[in-house]
Amino acid sequence: MSSNIVYIVVRPTAAPPKTTLHTLYQLHASRTPITVLTAYDYPTARACSAHPVDITLVGDSLAQVALGLPSTTHLTLDALIHHTAAVARGTTSPFLIADMPFGSYHTDVPSALANAVRIVREGSADAVKLEGSSPLVRSVVRALADAGIPPVAHLGLLPQRVAAMGGYRVQGRTAADARPIIRDARLLQAAGAVALVLEAVPAALAAYITASLRIPTIGIGAGPHTSGQVLVWDDVMATWEGHKAKFVRRFADVGAEVGRGVAGYVDAVRRREFPGEKEGYAMRPGEWEKLMQMEGSEGQSAAYKYLRDRLIQLRNSPGGGSSQITRRHIT
Repeated sequence: MSSNIVYIVVRPTAAPPKTTLHTLYQLHASRTPITVLTAYDYPTARACSAHPVDITLVGDSLAQVALGLPSTTHLTLDALIHHTAAVARGTTSPFLIADMPFGSYHTDVPSALANAVRIVREGSADAVKLEGSSPLVRSVVRALADAGIPPVAHLGLLPQRVAAMGGYRVQGRTAADARPIIRDARLLQAAGAVALVLEAVPAALAAYITASLRIPTIGIGAGPHTSGQVLVWDDVMATWEGHKAKFVRRFADVGAEVGRGVAGYVDAVRRREFPGEKEGYAMRPGEWEKLMQMEGSEGQSAAYKYLRDRLIQLRNSPGGGSSQITRRHIT
Protein backbone atom coordinates (compact mmCIF):
# COMPACT_ATOMS: atom_id res chain seq x y z
CA MET A 1 0.00 0.00 0.00
CA SER A 2 1.29 3.41 -0.82
CA SER A 3 0.13 6.79 0.32
CA ASN A 4 0.87 10.28 -0.76
CA ILE A 5 1.90 12.53 2.08
CA VAL A 6 1.77 16.23 1.50
CA TYR A 7 3.90 18.37 3.75
CA ILE A 8 2.88 21.99 4.13
CA VAL A 9 5.55 24.31 5.38
CA VAL A 10 4.20 27.48 6.94
CA ARG A 11 6.74 30.23 7.18
CA PRO A 12 5.94 33.14 9.48
CA THR A 13 5.61 36.46 7.76
CA ALA A 14 8.82 38.34 8.26
CA ALA A 15 8.51 41.66 10.04
CA PRO A 16 9.35 44.62 7.82
CA PRO A 17 12.96 45.70 8.24
CA LYS A 18 13.76 48.83 10.17
CA THR A 19 13.43 51.95 8.04
CA THR A 20 16.65 53.95 8.00
CA LEU A 21 17.82 57.14 6.38
CA HIS A 22 19.23 54.98 3.60
CA THR A 23 15.77 53.45 3.10
CA LEU A 24 14.20 56.90 2.90
CA TYR A 25 16.76 58.06 0.36
CA GLN A 26 16.07 54.95 -1.72
CA LEU A 27 12.35 55.72 -1.69
CA HIS A 28 13.13 59.31 -2.63
CA ALA A 29 15.42 58.26 -5.48
CA SER A 30 12.80 55.86 -6.86
CA ARG A 31 10.08 58.53 -6.54
CA THR A 32 8.12 56.28 -4.20
CA PRO A 33 6.01 58.52 -1.94
CA ILE A 34 7.13 58.45 1.69
CA THR A 35 4.36 57.91 4.25
CA VAL A 36 4.43 59.69 7.60
CA LEU A 37 1.93 59.64 10.48
CA THR A 38 2.16 61.25 13.87
CA ALA A 39 2.13 58.97 16.91
CA TYR A 40 1.96 59.97 20.55
CA ASP A 41 1.77 56.72 22.51
CA TYR A 42 2.45 52.98 22.47
CA PRO A 43 -0.86 51.88 20.85
CA THR A 44 -0.60 54.31 17.92
CA ALA A 45 3.03 53.33 17.44
CA ARG A 46 2.00 49.67 17.28
CA ALA A 47 -0.63 50.49 14.66
CA CYS A 48 1.89 52.42 12.57
CA SER A 49 4.24 49.45 12.78
CA ALA A 50 1.60 46.79 12.04
CA HIS A 51 0.52 48.53 8.85
CA PRO A 52 3.90 50.02 8.38
CA VAL A 53 4.26 53.64 7.55
CA ASP A 54 7.76 54.76 6.67
CA ILE A 55 8.08 57.40 9.39
CA THR A 56 6.34 58.04 12.68
CA LEU A 57 6.56 61.61 13.93
CA VAL A 58 6.13 62.53 17.56
CA GLY A 59 4.94 65.98 16.65
CA ASP A 60 4.49 68.84 19.06
CA SER A 61 0.83 68.73 17.99
CA LEU A 62 0.56 66.25 20.86
CA ALA A 63 0.27 69.34 23.06
CA GLN A 64 -3.22 69.94 21.70
CA VAL A 65 -4.54 66.57 20.53
CA ALA A 66 -3.15 64.42 23.37
CA LEU A 67 -2.59 66.75 26.32
CA GLY A 68 -5.34 69.34 25.86
CA LEU A 69 -2.96 72.29 25.88
CA PRO A 70 -3.94 75.48 24.00
CA SER A 71 -1.00 75.45 21.58
CA THR A 72 2.23 73.67 20.67
CA THR A 73 4.28 76.31 22.50
CA HIS A 74 3.08 74.91 25.84
CA LEU A 75 4.74 71.52 25.30
CA THR A 76 7.74 70.88 27.54
CA LEU A 77 10.85 68.95 26.64
CA ASP A 78 10.18 66.42 29.41
CA ALA A 79 6.66 65.76 28.09
CA LEU A 80 7.98 65.34 24.55
CA ILE A 81 10.61 62.85 25.71
CA HIS A 82 8.03 60.93 27.75
CA HIS A 83 5.78 60.46 24.72
CA THR A 84 8.67 59.76 22.35
CA ALA A 85 9.90 56.96 24.59
CA ALA A 86 6.39 55.43 24.63
CA VAL A 87 6.23 55.57 20.83
CA ALA A 88 9.72 54.08 20.57
CA ARG A 89 8.65 51.09 22.68
CA GLY A 90 5.84 50.37 20.24
CA THR A 91 7.86 51.01 17.08
CA THR A 92 9.41 48.23 15.03
CA SER A 93 10.02 49.29 11.45
CA PRO A 94 9.17 53.01 11.08
CA PHE A 95 11.88 55.66 11.24
CA LEU A 96 11.14 57.73 14.37
CA ILE A 97 11.36 61.52 14.30
CA ALA A 98 10.61 63.74 17.29
CA ASP A 99 9.87 67.45 17.24
CA MET A 100 12.10 69.68 19.32
CA PRO A 101 9.65 71.67 21.46
CA PHE A 102 9.40 75.44 21.48
CA GLY A 103 12.25 76.92 23.50
CA SER A 104 14.44 73.83 23.35
CA TYR A 105 16.62 75.16 20.51
CA HIS A 106 16.07 78.91 20.62
CA THR A 107 18.74 80.13 23.05
CA ASP A 108 22.11 78.80 21.91
CA VAL A 109 23.71 75.92 20.07
CA PRO A 110 25.15 74.03 23.09
CA SER A 111 21.81 73.89 24.93
CA ALA A 112 19.97 72.91 21.74
CA LEU A 113 22.46 70.11 21.14
CA ALA A 114 22.12 68.94 24.74
CA ASN A 115 18.33 68.88 24.41
CA ALA A 116 18.53 66.91 21.16
CA VAL A 117 20.86 64.41 22.83
CA ARG A 118 18.22 63.89 25.54
CA ILE A 119 15.53 63.25 22.93
CA VAL A 120 17.71 60.62 21.26
CA ARG A 121 19.11 59.06 24.44
CA GLU A 122 15.99 59.10 26.64
CA GLY A 123 13.32 59.08 23.95
CA SER A 124 15.09 56.72 21.52
CA ALA A 125 14.31 58.96 18.53
CA ASP A 126 16.13 58.37 15.25
CA ALA A 127 16.06 62.05 14.29
CA VAL A 128 14.80 65.41 15.52
CA LYS A 129 12.82 68.11 13.73
CA LEU A 130 13.05 71.85 14.23
CA GLU A 131 11.24 74.77 12.65
CA GLY A 132 12.49 77.81 10.77
CA SER A 133 15.73 78.94 9.18
CA SER A 134 17.18 81.70 11.31
CA PRO A 135 20.98 81.84 11.57
CA LEU A 136 20.69 80.19 15.00
CA VAL A 137 18.48 77.39 13.67
CA ARG A 138 20.88 76.71 10.80
CA SER A 139 23.76 76.63 13.28
CA VAL A 140 21.84 74.11 15.36
CA VAL A 141 21.15 72.02 12.25
CA ARG A 142 24.86 72.05 11.45
CA ALA A 143 25.80 71.07 15.02
CA LEU A 144 23.26 68.23 15.05
CA ALA A 145 24.57 66.87 11.77
CA ASP A 146 28.13 67.08 13.06
CA ALA A 147 27.08 65.20 16.21
CA GLY A 148 25.45 62.41 14.21
CA ILE A 149 21.86 63.37 15.07
CA PRO A 150 19.89 63.62 11.80
CA PRO A 151 18.15 67.03 11.68
CA VAL A 152 14.84 67.40 9.84
CA ALA A 153 13.93 70.97 8.86
CA HIS A 154 10.47 72.56 8.68
CA LEU A 155 9.43 75.54 6.54
CA GLY A 156 6.21 77.23 5.45
CA LEU A 157 3.67 77.51 8.23
CA LEU A 158 5.54 77.20 11.54
CA PRO A 159 3.13 76.21 14.33
CA GLN A 160 5.59 77.25 17.06
CA ARG A 161 5.63 80.77 15.60
CA VAL A 162 1.97 81.02 14.65
CA ALA A 163 1.39 84.08 16.83
CA ALA A 164 4.22 85.97 15.13
CA MET A 165 3.01 84.82 11.71
CA GLY A 166 -0.49 86.21 12.24
CA GLY A 167 -2.28 82.92 12.68
CA TYR A 168 -2.57 79.68 10.75
CA ARG A 169 -2.12 81.09 7.25
CA VAL A 170 -0.88 79.64 3.98
CA GLN A 171 2.70 80.77 3.32
CA GLY A 172 4.38 81.67 0.01
CA ARG A 173 1.33 82.73 -1.96
CA THR A 174 3.13 85.64 -3.60
CA ALA A 175 6.44 85.62 -5.44
CA ALA A 176 7.95 87.89 -2.81
CA ASP A 177 6.86 85.53 -0.01
CA ALA A 178 7.89 82.39 -1.90
CA ARG A 179 11.50 83.42 -2.58
CA PRO A 180 12.63 83.34 1.08
CA ILE A 181 11.17 79.84 1.51
CA ILE A 182 13.14 78.62 -1.51
CA ARG A 183 16.29 80.28 -0.21
CA ASP A 184 15.84 78.86 3.29
CA ALA A 185 15.26 75.36 1.93
CA ARG A 186 18.60 75.46 0.13
CA LEU A 187 20.38 76.92 3.16
CA LEU A 188 19.00 74.22 5.45
CA GLN A 189 20.05 71.49 3.05
CA ALA A 190 23.54 72.98 2.93
CA ALA A 191 23.62 73.10 6.74
CA GLY A 192 22.99 69.35 6.93
CA ALA A 193 19.22 68.81 7.06
CA VAL A 194 18.35 65.25 6.02
CA ALA A 195 14.75 66.06 5.05
CA LEU A 196 12.41 69.03 4.89
CA VAL A 197 8.79 69.34 5.99
CA LEU A 198 6.79 71.87 3.96
CA GLU A 199 3.56 72.96 5.64
CA ALA A 200 0.70 74.97 4.14
CA VAL A 201 2.41 76.24 1.00
CA PRO A 202 1.05 76.29 -2.57
CA ALA A 203 1.46 73.00 -4.44
CA ALA A 204 3.48 74.59 -7.24
CA LEU A 205 5.95 76.08 -4.77
CA ALA A 206 6.33 72.75 -2.93
CA ALA A 207 6.92 70.95 -6.24
CA TYR A 208 9.57 73.49 -7.24
CA ILE A 209 11.39 73.22 -3.91
CA THR A 210 11.25 69.42 -4.09
CA ALA A 211 12.80 69.47 -7.55
CA SER A 212 15.48 71.91 -6.36
CA LEU A 213 16.71 69.80 -3.45
CA ARG A 214 18.65 66.55 -3.06
CA ILE A 215 16.92 65.69 0.21
CA PRO A 216 13.32 64.42 0.43
CA THR A 217 10.47 66.79 1.21
CA ILE A 218 7.45 65.84 3.31
CA GLY A 219 4.31 67.83 2.64
CA ILE A 220 1.36 68.69 4.86
CA GLY A 221 -1.01 70.93 3.00
CA ALA A 222 1.63 71.28 0.27
CA GLY A 223 0.09 69.41 -2.64
CA PRO A 224 0.83 65.97 -4.13
CA HIS A 225 4.28 66.59 -5.60
CA THR A 226 6.45 66.46 -2.46
CA SER A 227 8.53 63.36 -1.74
CA GLY A 228 6.04 62.24 0.89
CA GLN A 229 3.05 63.20 2.98
CA VAL A 230 2.38 63.58 6.70
CA LEU A 231 -0.88 63.91 8.57
CA VAL A 232 -1.79 64.02 12.24
CA TRP A 233 -3.11 60.71 13.56
CA ASP A 234 -6.18 62.30 15.11
CA ASP A 235 -7.08 64.00 11.82
CA VAL A 236 -6.73 60.75 9.87
CA MET A 237 -8.83 58.80 12.39
CA ALA A 238 -11.42 61.57 13.04
CA THR A 239 -10.78 61.64 16.78
CA TRP A 240 -9.88 65.36 16.84
CA GLU A 241 -12.93 67.53 17.48
CA GLY A 242 -11.19 70.83 16.84
CA HIS A 243 -10.73 72.75 13.62
CA LYS A 244 -10.37 70.61 10.48
CA ALA A 245 -7.81 72.10 8.12
CA LYS A 246 -8.52 72.17 4.39
CA PHE A 247 -5.71 69.70 3.65
CA VAL A 248 -7.03 67.04 6.06
CA ARG A 249 -8.76 63.91 4.79
CA ARG A 250 -10.48 61.49 7.14
CA PHE A 251 -9.52 57.89 6.40
CA ALA A 252 -11.51 56.31 9.26
CA ASP A 253 -14.20 57.35 11.71
CA VAL A 254 -12.65 56.05 14.89
CA GLY A 255 -14.22 58.89 16.87
CA ALA A 256 -17.73 57.63 16.11
CA GLU A 257 -16.75 54.05 17.03
CA VAL A 258 -15.27 55.25 20.32
CA GLY A 259 -18.50 57.10 21.06
CA ARG A 260 -20.57 54.01 20.35
CA GLY A 261 -18.28 51.91 22.52
CA VAL A 262 -18.46 54.22 25.53
CA ALA A 263 -22.24 54.66 25.21
CA GLY A 264 -22.72 50.90 24.85
CA TYR A 265 -20.62 50.18 27.92
CA VAL A 266 -22.46 52.74 30.07
CA ASP A 267 -25.82 51.38 28.91
CA ALA A 268 -24.85 47.76 29.62
CA VAL A 269 -23.66 48.63 33.14
CA ARG A 270 -26.77 50.70 33.89
CA ARG A 271 -29.02 47.82 32.78
CA ARG A 272 -26.89 45.36 34.74
CA GLU A 273 -26.39 43.43 31.52
CA PHE A 274 -22.62 43.69 32.01
CA PRO A 275 -20.89 41.73 33.36
CA GLY A 276 -22.70 38.57 32.34
CA GLU A 277 -22.16 35.01 33.48
CA LYS A 278 -19.41 34.43 30.92
CA GLU A 279 -17.51 37.45 32.21
CA GLY A 280 -17.46 36.43 35.88
CA TYR A 281 -16.06 33.81 38.20
CA ALA A 282 -17.78 31.22 40.41
CA MET A 283 -16.66 29.67 43.68
CA ARG A 284 -15.82 25.99 43.73
CA PRO A 285 -18.76 23.65 44.43
CA GLY A 286 -19.74 23.65 48.10
CA GLU A 287 -17.41 26.51 49.05
CA TRP A 288 -20.18 29.08 49.30
CA GLU A 289 -21.99 27.00 51.90
CA LYS A 290 -18.73 26.53 53.83
CA LEU A 291 -18.15 30.26 53.77
CA MET A 292 -21.61 30.99 55.14
CA GLN A 293 -21.02 28.50 57.96
CA MET A 294 -17.75 30.26 58.77
CA GLU A 295 -19.47 33.66 58.74
CA GLY A 296 -22.10 32.53 61.23
CA SER A 297 -25.67 33.75 61.57
CA GLU A 298 -24.81 37.46 61.37
CA GLY A 299 -22.88 37.02 58.13
CA GLN A 300 -25.58 34.78 56.67
CA SER A 301 -28.25 37.34 57.49
CA ALA A 302 -26.32 40.15 55.74
CA ALA A 303 -25.61 37.94 52.74
CA TYR A 304 -29.24 36.85 52.57
CA LYS A 305 -30.48 40.43 52.54
CA TYR A 306 -27.94 41.55 49.90
CA LEU A 307 -28.56 38.61 47.57
CA ARG A 308 -32.33 38.84 47.96
CA ASP A 309 -32.31 42.53 47.09
CA ARG A 310 -29.93 41.86 44.20
CA LEU A 311 -32.21 39.18 42.77
CA ILE A 312 -35.19 41.53 43.00
CA GLN A 313 -33.19 44.19 41.17
CA LEU A 314 -32.30 41.76 38.42
CA ARG A 315 -35.90 40.67 37.99
CA ASN A 316 -37.08 44.27 37.76
CA SER A 317 -34.31 45.45 35.42
CA PRO A 318 -34.95 45.72 31.65
CA GLY A 319 -34.34 42.34 30.05
CA GLY A 320 -34.10 40.59 33.40
CA GLY A 321 -30.33 40.84 33.55
CA SER A 322 -27.90 37.94 33.72
CA SER A 323 -26.21 36.65 36.84
CA GLN A 324 -24.91 33.61 38.64
CA ILE A 325 -27.03 34.57 41.65
CA THR A 326 -29.82 32.00 41.97
CA ARG A 327 -32.51 31.23 44.52
CA ARG A 328 -30.34 28.57 46.13
CA HIS A 329 -27.95 31.29 47.28
CA ILE A 330 -30.62 32.91 49.42
CA THR A 331 -32.49 29.89 50.75
